[in-house]
Amino acid sequence: MTHAMQKGSNIPVAAVAVRAVLRWTTGAEVPDVDASALLVGADGRVRSDEDFVFYNQPRHPSGAVWRLGKKQVGEAITDAVQADLRAVPTVVDRVLVVASAEDVPFERVRDLRILLYDATSTGGSEPLAYFDVHPETGAETALICGELYRRAEGWKFRALGEGYSDGLVGLATDHGISVDENAPDQAAAPGPGPTDEQTAAMAAPTPSAPPMPPVRPAPAPPTQAPPAVEPAYGYPQPVSPVPGPGGDSAFRLPAQGPQFIRR
Repeated sequence: MTHAMQKGSNIPVAAVAVRAVLRWTTGAEVPDVDASALLVGADGRVRSDEDFVFYNQPRHPSGAVWRLGKKQVGEAITDAVQADLRAVPTVVDRVLVVASAEDVPFERVRDLRILLYDATSTGGSEPLAYFDVHPETGAETALICGELYRRAEGWKFRALGEGYSDGLVGLATDHGISVDENAPDQAAAPGPGPTDEQTAAMAAPTPSAPPMPPVRPAPAPPTQAPPAVEPAYGYPQPVSPVPGPGGDSAFRLPAQGPQFIRR
């Protein structure tokens, strides 16, 4: 049975792995929408920037949450994230499912809906629940469409539809992520020019140094075998076969925080 959800309502989630799909209708002047996920603690904040799964960081280090990529179905486009609830770190209290459009308000996104599926099911494509997301003002450029949250020993899903007019930057900052928006500009900014004294010193002739005596080359060190390479960390496979993150760029997280620039 599929639950048609209203804003603020919740349902229990018995599945051990779920897929949250964002779907909207394409058309002229309709912006591209991206799905992402935030893994937050009971205080509503992330532990580090690694708890943000988005287009430049498509998989959580734990392997519990990852992006699946976009598909086109008729006039609709979907983007999705999947979560293995058994692998979510115990310190994570909620997984927020987010929709964002790059600097374009959601009043221009048509028929936005979030659908929740049992990712382990092989008996059909009937969703567990769906929620039609309606922005409150229309000026939002990022929306928390729903959340998976712990309740007792299990999980529940709540329909939200909470928006941010300052996009992923505002949403990420509000949940404890350090965002570096100005790093490229800072790197490109020229430094101060030399003073008159420094210019004069650079123009002055440099006295020649006495010749150096010949140096006997040091004996070459004995050849050693290269150190063993640690095997790459292997992420667990999805519970059921799903397409990989098509078109997603490779993982890259700037040292000063994520930059929401497509690479």
